[in-house]
Amino acid sequence: QVQLEESGGGLAQAGGSLRLSCGVSGSVFRVEDMGWYREAPGKQRELVATITLSSHTTYADAVKGRFTISRDNAKNTVYLQMNKLKAEDTALYYCRAEVATGWGLGMPEYWGQGTQVTVSS
Repeated sequence: QVQLEESGGGLAQAGGSLRLSCGVSGSVFRVEDMGWYREAPGKQRELVATITLSSHTTYADAVKGRFTISRDNAKNTVYLQMNKLKAEDTALYYCRAEVATGWGLGMPEYWGQGTQVTVSS
């Protein structure tokens, strides 16, 4: 069993900051790509940022220059530092990770339950 648990969401004012965390626990052999996605009311889930095991990062155009994704491989944890928040950043933010539970067992993806971020304008 693998669990992803997000934390750090909440209410922020426009222009403010929040930091999300997501820890992977359970039967973890190795964690590869990790990422953050978000889903706003009435919209499809969209990619926010991803980070590989070697810390190569990608960002959605809407968050470039404002959000920073990072990871701590020793803790199997990924972070999302969100600065200069805008009202349009309001969404449920999900953590995703590709996790191997043993040698040669593949790398299925796992998702967290989501953490709400609300930005007031």
